[in-house]
Amino acid sequence: MASLFAGRRRWLVAGALGAALIAAAPVALATNGSDSGSGDADARSSAGTGDRTADVRAAIQGGHARNVILFLGDGMGQSEITSARNYERGAAGRLAMDELPLTGDYTTYAVEQNNPGKPNYVTDSAASGTGWATGTKTYNGAISVDAYGNDVPTILEIAKRNGLRTGDVTTAEVQDATPAVLGAHVVNRDCKGPVETTAKCAKNAKENGGLGSIAEQLVQTRPDVLLGGGAKYFNQQVTAGKFQGKTVLDQAKAAGYSVVNTAADLAAAKKGKPVLGLFADGNMPVNWTGPAAVHGGTAPARCTPNAKVPATQPKLVDQTRKALELLDDRRSDKGFFLQVEGASIDKQDHAADPCGQIGETIDFDAAIAAGTAFARSHPDTLVLVTADHGHSSQIVEPTATPGLTATLITNEGANMTLAYGTAEAGGSQSHTGTQVRIAGLGPQAANIVGLTNQTDLFGTLKRALKLR
Repeated sequence: MASLFAGRRRWLVAGALGAALIAAAPVALATNGSDSGSGDADARSSAGTGDRTADVRAAIQGGHARNVILFLGDGMGQSEITSARNYERGAAGRLAMDELPLTGDYTTYAVEQNNPGKPNYVTDSAASGTGWATGTKTYNGAISVDAYGNDVPTILEIAKRNGLRTGDVTTAEVQDATPAVLGAHVVNRDCKGPVETTAKCAKNAKENGGLGSIAEQLVQTRPDVLLGGGAKYFNQQVTAGKFQGKTVLDQAKAAGYSVVNTAADLAAAKKGKPVLGLFADGNMPVNWTGPAAVHGGTAPARCTPNAKVPATQPKLVDQTRKALELLDDRRSDKGFFLQVEGASIDKQDHAADPCGQIGETIDFDAAIAAGTAFARSHPDTLVLVTADHGHSSQIVEPTATPGLTATLITNEGANMTLAYGTAEAGGSQSHTGTQVRIAGLGPQAANIVGLTNQTDLFGTLKRALKLR
């Protein structure tokens, strides 16, 4: 009885905190363009005014969702969100992700391998993704296996078993940790293709009776839409079984996949067959470029479009809209589960590249805007936006720091200095163990309010979609 009361008290406190955060949030202040205009003065003067009690009540929906769209910004902590907002929308502006009516935080810790009772306070993307994908805490590097290396079912696999359509979209390799956790089970996240699996994941290798590499397992799980990079792993040969000697791409085609490689191909894709989009050999090139952070800082600069982005490469918003088009079928009594990842926020944070990091956050936010637009016309859709872990960029005063800094000129004409202090130039900046934001709208979104655990998201997804 005491433990029950403690649990109830915890949720009452969490709910009160979440409601307070929601009520304090300003209403719909996003500017429409990338430049700040006269409308921002009105935004600043109106920010935080008005009683939002009725708005919050209206946002709380019980029942079930026909569809779920989970947006995942890799490494997108509060500092990464704030720097993107400052740069693109202005200090008083709002991103699309800021407009979601219900907000909370969740904890992101991993656990030690073979010792799930002992926390690892700083997670990687594999362990954190396994957390929300399976409801199970695991060790860094693990893809949808528990701390002892045993396979655990994923939300996408369960959704498929229940007859829902499924999608997995990313700007990274589709074999990267976050997309991989939905449809693969390996003991090491590096086992992306058959070659790597033979070398690093003998337990999972096909020639040893395992399910194979991440690439092979994704094909075998067969989400209806699988979009991103990672073509090079599909060109590796299968080592055993029915497709021995053939490529993983051959296996995908035999599984019925329609393979697309350009934005035009993707736009032309039709319903009726699963779609595999491979838009780069590795990760997809990032959208923006600019000065990397250095000791002593940089001269104030603007970000510029990355000239290395192929004209044929679809934006994440294009992938998202097409995935929604392909998955939405009102002729069926079943809905869909879709995960969309903005992957290179994290990768550019690791590289202490503020323009790369901010450009990927803005690109990700455009996809969120497409998802929330879909939800407005399909109110039986749950939309959730979160991150897998925090990262190490910080907005700081433009003074000398012991770390690496770079200064950007925002769309407001003001200077913003970002600091990176967890690695030297040329090294890899570290994840952080902070709790991160989760926001949502639609049926069951109220369950994210307050402070939850990353693994709680799995239960919210299952409950929303009535999965067994």
